[in-house]
Amino acid sequence: MKILAVDTTSKICSVAILEEGKLIDEINLDSGLTHSEKLMPIMKELLEKNNITLKDVNLIGIDCGPGSFTGIRIGLATVKAIAEVLSIPVAEITSLETLAKNVESDEIIASLIDARNNQVYFGVFDKEYNKIEEYLADDINIIIEKLRKYDNLTLVGDGALLHQNLICDNLENVSFSYISKQYARNVGFLAYKKYLKNDLKNADTIVPIYLRNKM
Repeated sequence: MKILAVDTTSKICSVAILEEGKLIDEINLDSGLTHSEKLMPIMKELLEKNNITLKDVNLIGIDCGPGSFTGIRIGLATVKAIAEVLSIPVAEITSLETLAKNVESDEIIASLIDARNNQVYFGVFDKEYNKIEEYLADDINIIIEKLRKYDNLTLVGDGALLHQNLICDNLENVSFSYISKQYARNVGFLAYKKYLKNDLKNADTIVPIYLRNKM
């Protein structure tokens, strides 16, 4: 089973191919928010390099946000078109999940993405990357209050690092992961997990996850 995974929610334009739940190859292009120009060429390059066509793909994993509004739209539009034409099922993944997947821990994992103006996008996960609190976009001080209920937290994401001093001043028993980039490989790993649970969508039912209105 071949999985095509796409993440365009951050400055990195990332595409990966996986077989079952194992990474075959990936391209991660960090050239700013130029995803409309880069996504299809690097997808084509990756597929050709591995002698795979879109007709060989059995599942698409897509990061639906939150993150860059433009990046989210580009990724979703591309995946929707491919999935519609080829009738490929889609696994809808969030950027908060993909960040959490960077962390291997027996502790609770909290993903914080900088949303500017002292706000962060926020999600909390168990060690199996299952969501245990509803996603939010809110002021960092409000998020810190929500985190008080958890012991032995691991925080990940640029929002966590941006507000690290404030978090440490207010919370005990927290650690930080410094692997805060978002890669399509994690989208693929999580997509396979959703496939095993039969938690899939199609081109018509995947939607962007913004968490707040465009500013």
